[in-house]
Amino acid sequence: MSEEHAHIVQYKTFAIVWIGLLILTGLTVAVAQYNLGAMNIWVALGIATLKSGLVIAFFMHMKYESRLFQLSLFAALAILAIFIGLNFFDVLYR
Repeated sequence: MSEEHAHIVQYKTFAIVWIGLLILTGLTVAVAQYNLGAMNIWVALGIATLKSGLVIAFFMHMKYESRLFQLSLFAALAILAIFIGLNFFDVLYR
């Protein structure tokens, strides 16, 4: 039987991550005001990836999980990204 250890994270860390998420949200709004052509979707997806990474790492405590669990999450997200990418190619060549 394995013991579960609670990971105590300081409020300061959560506040810093929250401020980072607010800054990235502001950056998303600011970038949306400009026409970057085909890069609009890639910039928006990049910023969304950073924000989701912060949420997963700190608020969902993935930073403190075992390497195997982190690897399995990364593999699932990579497969999801492949399927989304294939969907983009399908729409592009219709």
